[in-house]
Amino acid sequence: MEEFLLTYKFLITTGVESLAAVTGLFLFKKYKSTAAKFFIYFLVYLTLCDFLANYPRYVKDGGLFSFLQGTVFVKNYWWGTLFWKIGAIMFFAFYYNRILKTTSFKKILKVSAFSFLLFSIGCILLNWDDYFIMSFPSISVFGAFIIFLCTVCYFIEVLKSDKILTFYKSLNFYISFAIFIWWLIITPIVFYDVYMSRLDWNFIFLRWQIYLIANITMYLTFTFALIWCKPEND
Repeated sequence: MEEFLLTYKFLITTGVESLAAVTGLFLFKKYKSTAAKFFIYFLVYLTLCDFLANYPRYVKDGGLFSFLQGTVFVKNYWWGTLFWKIGAIMFFAFYYNRILKTTSFKKILKVSAFSFLLFSIGCILLNWDDYFIMSFPSISVFGAFIIFLCTVCYFIEVLKSDKILTFYKSLNFYISFAIFIWWLIITPIVFYDVYMSRLDWNFIFLRWQIYLIANITMYLTFTFALIWCKPEND
């Protein structure tokens, strides 16, 4: 299993991400009049950014980016924090602000997202050197809180409306379910990332397995939902 992960982890993750993005682009006409078009843009964004996040592979041994050797950019922690741990959270805050109908939910979400952004910026500025060598558990946990807030507000609206009768046909339901489960599984792992720096290979491989399974499940859910669901009027 360890050898398999080392060899194919990147290809599998990129493959399922690309599948979801390509499916979204192929079905873009179906969703172009709904908020789901922003989610398709987001899938493309994730695929491109995750591909770029693998640039450290080409830093060592005279690779394409060997000129980064000896600089703070030799590792990609800064990029992951920027495009995923902050960028993805802000996108979902924007997306749910578009699809939620309850005014109070929208206001709570706006204030929470703005607070998260300010907190993240402050955390990075106060720990500038760490920004390039590690992830910030505090940002991950606050981000998970925003995701849970988004999805819980959505689920409450569904339960209080006629949408509950046809929830299984809703793209937003599958998006909410997938990201809720992903963040629920992944967030606790950030507290154990200290073992990454200690080269605890048992933990490292377990972490890779959890991430791989979670990513496959989430992106395949997105792919299925884009194909199966019908566009919803916003």
